[in-house]
Amino acid sequence: MFPLKDDNPISRLPIITIVLIVINCLAHFYRMTLPAQEAQLLVFRFGLIPAEVSHLTDMTPKIPFPVWLSPFTSMFLHGDLWHLGGNMLYLWIFGNNVEDHLGPIRFLIFYLVSGLAAVALFVLLKPNGTVPMIGASGAIAGVLGAYFVLFPRARILTLIWIIFIIRLVWLPAIFILGYWFIIQLVMGVSSLSSQGGGVAWFAHVGGFAFGWLFFKLRTTFRRQSAAV
Repeated sequence: MFPLKDDNPISRLPIITIVLIVINCLAHFYRMTLPAQEAQLLVFRFGLIPAEVSHLTDMTPKIPFPVWLSPFTSMFLHGDLWHLGGNMLYLWIFGNNVEDHLGPIRFLIFYLVSGLAAVALFVLLKPNGTVPMIGASGAIAGVLGAYFVLFPRARILTLIWIIFIIRLVWLPAIFILGYWFIIQLVMGVSSLSSQGGGVAWFAHVGGFAFGWLFFKLRTTFRRQSAAV
């Protein structure tokens, strides 16, 4: 299943969502202009290496850069156009409504903190990993968790294909995002024994769980306050 758009209107221009998409695209296209070796060095320097963060040790001293900044810079690098395009599509579909709900400044803070939560779980589970983690997926997963709580009944136009059968159907967000989270969790558990690269499944799990929990508690607290 692949979401294409939602039927959830917004009341204002999602400026932060647009800016994030532009920055991610510019960063990727800049990396594409570099020679292969320089592009690889950029990933190792500005991507997140779990062993660096867990041990606060710079593994690439030839290119000085504060280790504590890599959780932020890694959010704006992507492996290829498919990686970038998929992430930016998800950010646009679900991010504009969450930004509309929060407002631009609070949305930006929430987005970055979601990315940090994703990094935290990934590093916790693979503290000695030496393969750089890059991508906005963890932060965007936090946005998906927020959307899951805020707009569970919003309809998502979804592309479904089974072998040669292709259909476009409208499905509720709670189903699409719930299915997405289960896939991330299952794949994450199956990848725990792997020491190599690939998809950082548990970064997705951590980001989504943070977004879901934050808005679940926020909604519950507001209801209780209103009832007093």
